[in-house]
Amino acid sequence: MSFDKLIESRYSCRSYTNEEVSDADLRAVLNAARLAPTAGNRQAFKLVVIKTAGHEEKLSRIYGREWFVKAPIIIAACGIPADNWTSQEGKNYADVDVAIVLDHLILAAADRGLGTCWIAAFDPDAVREILDLPAGVEPIVLTTLGHPADSGKSKLRKDIDDIVCYEKWG
Repeated sequence: MSFDKLIESRYSCRSYTNEEVSDADLRAVLNAARLAPTAGNRQAFKLVVIKTAGHEEKLSRIYGREWFVKAPIIIAACGIPADNWTSQEGKNYADVDVAIVLDHLILAAADRGLGTCWIAAFDPDAVREILDLPAGVEPIVLTTLGHPADSGKSKLRKDIDDIVCYEKWG
């Protein structure tokens, strides 16, 4: 699939079949994440892969939507701010790096016909407890991963002229 078609067809999937994600597909999307650029090439992140089967009740504490635990896999993308590159002005790029990493993973999943859904409104304390995250590790974003039971609908996006400026703001 062409990249243009891929980014056009990717959508936030909230309905999954019972079909397992193959080890080859999981490895491929994780490898795409591994290849993502990070500030200063610090690679200060970890992905925690959770198989949902048998863990639905405790995983529901992380994010209470029923469809969340219907996906066969949930991936928690975590940053390690102390190991991340920080600008001279004090801006730590952990959130940015993890966002790029997860975007690579999500696009690789879409290319393999898998569904994902970016989730940022979760309970970070529940994630820390359930995944036994050590101090200094920050859960930044989650995604579900599985075979879609639905198909995407057309996306409403602003016109390119509404989001792009040249030479200066405005």
